[in-house]
Amino acid sequence: MELSNLMVIFGGTGDLTYRKLIPALYNLQHEGLLPENFVLVSVGRRDKTTEEYLVGIEEGIRGNARFPFEEEQWNRLKARIHYYRLPFEDDEAYPEFDNYLCTLEHKYATRGNRMFYLAVAPEYFSVIVDKLQKNGLVREVGAWSRVVIEKPFGKDFASAKELSRHITHVFGEENTYRIDHYLGKEMLQNIMVIRFANAFFEPVWNNKHIDHIQISSTETLGVGDRGGYYENSGALKDMVQNHLLQLLAVTTMEPPIRLDTESIRDEKVKVFKGLKELDEDLVVHNVVRGQYVRGIVDGQEVPGYREEDRVADGSDTETFVALKVEIQNFRWSGVPIYIRTGKRMHHKSIEVSVQFKEMADLLYMKGYQSTAPNMLVIRIQPYEGVSLQFNAKKPGTTNEMVPVKMDFCQNCEIGYSSPEAYERLLFDVMKGDSTLFTRWDEVEYSWRYVDRITQAWAKNKPAFPNYQAGSEGPREAMDLLARDGRKWWTSN
Repeated sequence: MELSNLMVIFGGTGDLTYRKLIPALYNLQHEGLLPENFVLVSVGRRDKTTEEYLVGIEEGIRGNARFPFEEEQWNRLKARIHYYRLPFEDDEAYPEFDNYLCTLEHKYATRGNRMFYLAVAPEYFSVIVDKLQKNGLVREVGAWSRVVIEKPFGKDFASAKELSRHITHVFGEENTYRIDHYLGKEMLQNIMVIRFANAFFEPVWNNKHIDHIQISSTETLGVGDRGGYYENSGALKDMVQNHLLQLLAVTTMEPPIRLDTESIRDEKVKVFKGLKELDEDLVVHNVVRGQYVRGIVDGQEVPGYREEDRVADGSDTETFVALKVEIQNFRWSGVPIYIRTGKRMHHKSIEVSVQFKEMADLLYMKGYQSTAPNMLVIRIQPYEGVSLQFNAKKPGTTNEMVPVKMDFCQNCEIGYSSPEAYERLLFDVMKGDSTLFTRWDEVEYSWRYVDRITQAWAKNKPAFPNYQAGSEGPREAMDLLARDGRKWWTSN
């Protein structure tokens, strides 16, 4: 396994590089996982020296790395970081840039392997890839060249298909890494282990024993300075199309025939193919959208979405989505799956809640009254862990049952810090392991599903805003479950 490489970050002065990518490299360095033959070139359009650049990213490491800042580790890393000014659209600048990279490859003995990370606005994806190919920066023989692409990967199915065609024409599907940082989260990876490595879960992981599943990703923050981006995205495209449908696939997929990359991806695609198609009536009945208005979050008054920077006064962009999903296959037929995501909610969490069916009334249990359903809750963020709720007899002389919990939290102990998603994902790119990255057909089917929702929405103007910041979301989202005799669960 050849890990040596030269990594190029286009968008080297951006927020993603500052808060996530460079701190992730520092964490890998701290754990001894960064290859000895490694060099980083951060590319930006700003006119600055490498020394000036290093001062800024040192601050980013101090504030965002999970390991304490250590001068020795930082000195070892910064000796392998260089800044290069490059106008992305300037054809004539790329041959000189290639010469610069070749010099560094020789100096650091990276064996010609190149990783290109496109941490830039989506409109530059195709531009940069074209320039790299035209000017011979993509190696095809004797070394590997890989490209990492941040979301959004297209704005609908048609644009995603064209973008994929463009990029895979240059790098090939096997060297195209579409990053979804949710897939790098520790507990999301743990879902498959919980399911497939425990004899008491997998046999009941089906419609005979599970009543329904809930997948929630809520946050207390608003759009902040991302108003311009969010206006063209909204919660549906920003969260559901990628993160939450991926979480759905991992939770409900069949056991893969092997634990290799393509076998796992094949099973995820089967889930997307099995999603019940949405027509306009089903969208109206099973999908709820919302937008927050001014309210109180964590004791502070916060503005409504339409008051945020770079948001239109009468914007109809959704900041909340809840939907009822059905998978039409042998395992899940008849089991509703409820998904929700929202900004400016009353708490922050990402979790999967699996509610099991109630036991039938038994004669020998006469006099007992069940108080709560059996639940398995997989907490992904901010707390990482698993909680199993079941019923037991309340101590005393009365015939009363109470819910009890077996609770595991792996990041609650002081001093424990799980690896950040970008650490795992960057290391996987270096290894050539694309298991935690999305294949094109995963992107295709998720966009096809989401496009049906946006097409139905285009025919109806929403009544926005419809939920207060700091609340649990629109009333209609509660009704979505209430009409089925259910309610949203939260482990907080």
